[in-house]
Amino acid sequence: MSDTTETTPGWLAPEELETTRARMPILYVEAVPVRVDDAGEVTQIGLLLRIGPDGTVSRTLVSGRVLHHERIRDALLRHLEKDLGPVALPRIPASLQPFTVAEYFPTLGITEFHDPRQHAVSLAYIIPVAGDCRPRQDALDLVWFSPQEASSPLVQQEMPGGQGVLLKRALAHVGCLS
Repeated sequence: MSDTTETTPGWLAPEELETTRARMPILYVEAVPVRVDDAGEVTQIGLLLRIGPDGTVSRTLVSGRVLHHERIRDALLRHLEKDLGPVALPRIPASLQPFTVAEYFPTLGITEFHDPRQHAVSLAYIIPVAGDCRPRQDALDLVWFSPQEASSPLVQQEMPGGQGVLLKRALAHVGCLS
């Protein structure tokens, strides 16, 4: 792993990342993978099942850092492939306007979003996927929910750090919340 961080442009070694996180906000992208019907209406929302560092199981969105000198489009594609597999066939929009910007803080209560490691600014996108999704990396599974199921209190409480709030904003953005 250290060979990757030392030889891949844009990557920081773990100790460099920790120092950087302590001094400045880190830019992230987050993606809400969706399935749409022929009319472009959202029919399903994909949520990853992961085990956190503390051993808790949670549902999450696709997310990750934007590397130095990396385009937003490339970061989205990289994280979608990393989490959903190489044949997910994401349809990145021609105009990369996020549906919202989420600001995560290490201190609880500043915003709805919390990340104990860092202050992070995240550009959030709704990304239709048309292919076969097979979770990779640290994701255990990908489960598809109807918009109603995804907005339920049960699913929302399984999403850490305010990602449930972000998911509800995505659902509202595409007209799936009344």
